[in-house]
This record gives sequence, structure tokens and C-alpha cells, in this order.
Amino acid sequence: MSGLIFPNESDAYRKARDELLKAEILLRQQLADVSAQRARLPPGGEIAEDYVFKRLNADGASENISIAELFVEGHSSLFIYSFMFGPDMPHPCPMCTSMLDALNGNARSIKERISVAIVARSPIERVAKFANNRGWHQLPIVSSAGNSYQRDYFGETEDGTQMPMANVFVKKGTRVRHFWGSEMLYAELDGQPRHVDLLWPLWNVLDLTPEGRGADWYPAI
Repeated sequence: MSGLIFPNESDAYRKARDELLKAEILLRQQLADVSAQRARLPPGGEIAEDYVFKRLNADGASENISIAELFVEGHSSLFIYSFMFGPDMPHPCPMCTSMLDALNGNARSIKERISVAIVARSPIERVAKFANNRGWHQLPIVSSAGNSYQRDYFGETEDGTQMPMANVFVKKGTRVRHFWGSEMLYAELDGQPRHVDLLWPLWNVLDLTPEGRGADWYPAI
């Protein structure tokens, strides 16, 4: 298959590895096919309102910013991640924190192509303080404390539970429409939904090892 032979490997290992490589190639093609299918989605629903969030400006003062203004000039797509850090939570979700650690590390490059924002329900001062202490200097952070964005786009349940939803919006002219959401989070599945695994190096690296990701392991915050 690949033509590679590692030092001292057995024939049994090479045979099994070649079969695995076939499966990996099929998976690669399936991921490409799903990505192409996603890109062909028809226009989603137009947002019901131009949600107004809170952010901290360069002087550290709180100011309003609308969802339309989250689109950087020249970008037609906006990725928003709902960070599980509600006002009644003593600490943010460790899983969200780990994922955002990774996203922050790649955000400089991602933002060359699209706009990005992280939204949480807590007051902006609280969220920004945690983000700054965590070193998330590449991620635009906003608070949805004064609007219904989290509820409308499934980053929050009816009882106020925070959910780690990812959403993509597109902007044409002055109109903003929803394009995609990580609905696998709410699908009926066995085990964890793994709805943002492809964004997250942690699980992809652990899955390469014989130990795997573990059944109930959480990264330390």
C-alpha cells in the first residue's frame, strides 16, 4: 500500500497495517465527500434579529457589537462556538476549555479565511478575564448575557443548561443567514456525540494510540 516497512515489524503487523490503511483512505474520502455535501447546503434561515453582544474594547471598556459586525471585512463566513460558561457555573466546562485552547492556537490562520467568535452567557468581564488568563489572545470573545442567541441557536437548553454548540453563519450584503450547526450534539447516539471532534487535536492524537481517548477521561482545566 504505502511501500513503507518499519524496523523489525512482523508480516502480521504489515498485513494488519495495510488493511488499516485501506480503511483510513476510505475515511479520508468520506470526510471529503461530507465536506462537499455540507458546502452544497441551500441557504439556511435568516437570523431573526441582529443579535447584540458585549465585548471589551482595547481600553477594557464594555461595548456593544452586533452579529453582523462580527464578520470581518472581506469575510462572508462566521464560525461561532458556544462556550459553556454560564453565570451560575463556578468554572467553565473543561472540555470546552481544552477545545478552545487548540482553536486559539490555530485561530490566526483560520481568521485569514473566515471570521471567528466565542460566545458565553456570563457577563463579558468574567468571560474575558478567564480567556485572558488562559492565553486566548487570538479568539474574539463576546457575551450573550443580553440576548437570546444561545437559546435560539441551541447553545442553551430551555432550563438554562449551557451546551457546546458550534454554528456557522454567512453574510451576503446586509443579510445574515445560518449555514450549519453541530446538530450531532443533539442526535440520538450511543456514547458521546463527538460533534466537534474534527476541530480538536486532543482526540485525534489520542485515537492514534493503543490507549485511545478513554471512556470517561476529561482533560484538566
